[in-house]
Amino acid sequence: MTRLPDPSQKIADESEEERVSRLLTGLSAMAILFLFGIGAKAWFATHVTHAAVLWFFAVLMALNMLLFARNGNRRQQKVGMIAIVGLLFGYLIVTGGESNTGPLWLYVFPPLLFYLTDLKTGTAVLLFCYLLAVVVFQFPELPLVTAEYTTDFKIRFFATLTFESIFCFVLEASRLKARNELMNLARAHEHAARTDELTGLSNRRDMQHRLGAEFSRYQRSGHHFSIALIDLDLFKHINDEYGHDAGDHVLRRFAALMQGVIRQTDVAARWGGEEFLILLPDTSLLQALTLAERLRAEVANTEFTFGGERLPITISAGICSIAKAGSVNELLKQADIHLYSAKEDGRNRIAPRVRTTSTEGGLPGARA
Repeated sequence: MTRLPDPSQKIADESEEERVSRLLTGLSAMAILFLFGIGAKAWFATHVTHAAVLWFFAVLMALNMLLFARNGNRRQQKVGMIAIVGLLFGYLIVTGGESNTGPLWLYVFPPLLFYLTDLKTGTAVLLFCYLLAVVVFQFPELPLVTAEYTTDFKIRFFATLTFESIFCFVLEASRLKARNELMNLARAHEHAARTDELTGLSNRRDMQHRLGAEFSRYQRSGHHFSIALIDLDLFKHINDEYGHDAGDHVLRRFAALMQGVIRQTDVAARWGGEEFLILLPDTSLLQALTLAERLRAEVANTEFTFGGERLPITISAGICSIAKAGSVNELLKQADIHLYSAKEDGRNRIAPRVRTTSTEGGLPGARA
């Protein structure tokens, strides 16, 4: 059965991206205020170079916000934020900031990083930060390195940062797992809501949605479509004579057979009870009659058995094209009228019939 694109994953992803963008915008605004404030404090403490660098990073944050406001590129916004924050933390580790407390700002990085990226990327970036810190701590004589840290500070810094990083990793992994489980559950419920449990075909609700969508497409672009309303002849007799298990077996078997006859672009649905409906996009009335006759002949030539007994199964069908109707309701009504006509004419027939040379059961020249 051709499936409509399931929008649940796309909607969830877009919603997640919107939340991340709003969070980044808020964090960027707060970071700008903090950087300007701490920069002003450093300026008044005569740490002019440090103040200028902090203000420079504040300007970079503001530019990243303005760029996102202009182009709305969320990926660019995230990459820009991570790059700016990473460079800032690198500067703070190398210089020590004020009173060698600069590395302590790195504690805000793990939760932000894991939230903005996937677990693998976040872990890789954190390992790079660890490597940078190790190099700076172990080789204070390197160019540009102006900070020196005590052994106690180094041990406590790495121990606490490692604990926080592992904790954030576990929390984010749990969040992603719970989110995926909820998405799978939502998809399962959505699938159940639009699928007939017995046959696996679309159900009436799903088909009505598809008919509405196809009619809208027809109104926009003029693409014609047709439907075939199918009924299993004397199905009540099957249930009464052989039991409901036999009836269910026939419904499943017919559904599978029908799926093998229709095209990939067609959609088959269980319309109700022993009635089925096939939506035939980009199909004229004559083409729909041809396909329906092929299905009728296939059913008539197929041996349906249950419990070792052969079951007499045939179908009747009413066909209608949107060219003959002004709405979906009228289309369904006309197909139902034709189905009634096929049954009145003796069943095992397709209606309307094309009047050329007579062939029992329906359309001449249509047998596969």
